[in-house]
Amino acid sequence: MRVVVTRPENSARRTAERLQNLGHQPVLLPLTKAIHHPDVATAALAGPHAALAVTSAEAVRVLSLLGENLPPYLDQTLYAVGETTAKAAKDAGFRNIRPGSGTGAELAQLIAGYASDLDTPLLYLAGKPRSPKFEDGLQAKGVPFVAAEVYEMTPIAYDEVFIRNALLGPSADAVLLYSRENARLFCNLAAPHLKELASVQFVCLSDNVAEIIPREFHRNIKIASHPDEDGIFALL
Repeated sequence: MRVVVTRPENSARRTAERLQNLGHQPVLLPLTKAIHHPDVATAALAGPHAALAVTSAEAVRVLSLLGENLPPYLDQTLYAVGETTAKAAKDAGFRNIRPGSGTGAELAQLIAGYASDLDTPLLYLAGKPRSPKFEDGLQAKGVPFVAAEVYEMTPIAYDEVFIRNALLGPSADAVLLYSRENARLFCNLAAPHLKELASVQFVCLSDNVAEIIPREFHRNIKIASHPDEDGIFALL
């Protein structure tokens, strides 16, 4: 299959390698790039907090930039949205990691079970833009937290010729969509060509991501049974 990979470049290259090993043809089309704010992370960590929470490996990459300022926090409890983010945290040196099942809502549910351990607020090292599901879940459960935006994902501009070649030269069989924002950006970029992509499969990480796909393509949507890359690959 000819598979469009919309993840940021660092993650996209790892995904492309997996696709190639399975005999697919990856097409790299990163839709966003990360801008890191390690100074924000440093200031947030210096404030009172009972534990850390991350809903993306990108936040862990920011923490990895802190150098000698990071080791004092490596023994703190870190709640990670899923196994991939938990692995990134482990690789960064964190030793007390509690992984969730892959979604922000499920991570909030997990943390709520440990709420009695939080004598000061949870520190959520967040990105921008982001889904509100995690923070909404914490608020619904009465879990005190503060959010620090330690990175932001900015859209990458492409010209029409590049987009057309990526999607139609030859025609893509599937596009992998890992977040609502990437789904929104992809649908905007692909809008002039969607009629020519009538059979493309929109392979989505979750129902939350799939909600962005235009109604006329709902028959083409596939949703991972578990919200991680293995779940997405199982649909190809």
